[in-house]
Amino acid sequence: MATQLQHDDSLALLDVSRMEIWRDDAWRAPFQRLLTEAPVHYCADSIFGPYWSITRHADIMAVEAHPEIFSSSYEYGGITIADILGDMNLPQFIAMDRPKHTGQRRVVSPAFGPAEITRMAASIRQRTTELLDTLPFGKEFDWVDTVSVELTTGMLAILFDFPWQDRRLLTLWSDWGGDIEAAVDPVRAPIRHQHLLDMTEYFDRLFAERKARAPTGDLISMMVHSDAMGDMKFKERTGNLILLIVGGNDTTRNSMSGSIHAFHQYPDQWDKLLADPSLIPAAVPEAIRWQTPLSHMRRTANQDTEIAGTPIAKGEKVVLWYIAANREESVFPGAERLDISRANARRHLSFGFGIHRCVGARLAELQLQILFEEMVARKWRVRVTGEPAYVPQSFVHGYTRLPVMIDRS
Repeated sequence: MATQLQHDDSLALLDVSRMEIWRDDAWRAPFQRLLTEAPVHYCADSIFGPYWSITRHADIMAVEAHPEIFSSSYEYGGITIADILGDMNLPQFIAMDRPKHTGQRRVVSPAFGPAEITRMAASIRQRTTELLDTLPFGKEFDWVDTVSVELTTGMLAILFDFPWQDRRLLTLWSDWGGDIEAAVDPVRAPIRHQHLLDMTEYFDRLFAERKARAPTGDLISMMVHSDAMGDMKFKERTGNLILLIVGGNDTTRNSMSGSIHAFHQYPDQWDKLLADPSLIPAAVPEAIRWQTPLSHMRRTANQDTEIAGTPIAKGEKVVLWYIAANREESVFPGAERLDISRANARRHLSFGFGIHRCVGARLAELQLQILFEEMVARKWRVRVTGEPAYVPQSFVHGYTRLPVMIDRS
């Protein structure tokens, strides 16, 4: 049994996993309270069960630096605050410990290496320019669906060599795969389960086709022709597909949407980019820090230990709130403000830290950089014209709708 922290009742009962905090974009105040009053905080009761919240930047890095103590394994429930057990407890390499994690990650890593990133840049720019050239002026549209979803889904389709006409299925599967609230909801869980079965059946056809061909550079071919992933069982195939689809879609998609919202709130920062496009590479990590497209990752203590002097018992759930660490004032002064000149923006934890750091981080940054470059080249200003709608869950931190209008500077 975890030792309760001695704080007033309202702090002891604070549950930052509650859906309405995220739906209403009301997460800042509770996390600021945790950072200030209880950076290692125990919540005894939530829809996901009891859990520890870790909010300070240094403490999160310390946990991630010790995977031998703080496990990511699906066998303990996985990498999110939700305990995904039973039929939908799916092995995936991010939810594995060494040595199996190392072998499977090594299979897909070449698709995101420096040579591949350089090779893909021209294609990303072409697709970005073609899409931007279709956008209307002086007319409201939804940035999320029209730009963010379309660009990131297209990128995923290219990485998988996925049938282009069906690419929006990747968005559907990403939305259901990343919805941890649905995973523990008795009504929606069977719907989620069916969507993921449909996904695996579709990809199984692609796996069979690629296995019959000579190896190529797409992710499916890399997996089926590798020793580490070529003979994956059904659940492991499903788990790794969810990982690659959610990881490849949601992080970039929500950073693209969040950056537009951020620049709308801090227009002086967009003015800086218009005046000096050489600042764009520095703006990319700052936009990703500001948005934090995945709010948390989870670990499970596999032995009695401690975090910042607080005892943690074997088997307890430890939730690493990247979104709080990215707003820690002692690390990022003026953290709520978007500041493209922030010298240490790359210290953000949006991609994690240590052996589980996002394998596609460089590709996500490249997509965002090219989008900024092409918008600046066109001298655009994108105004948010209505209330954003937010993803109503505590794992994927993003937008379901962002109404905007484009003006020329």
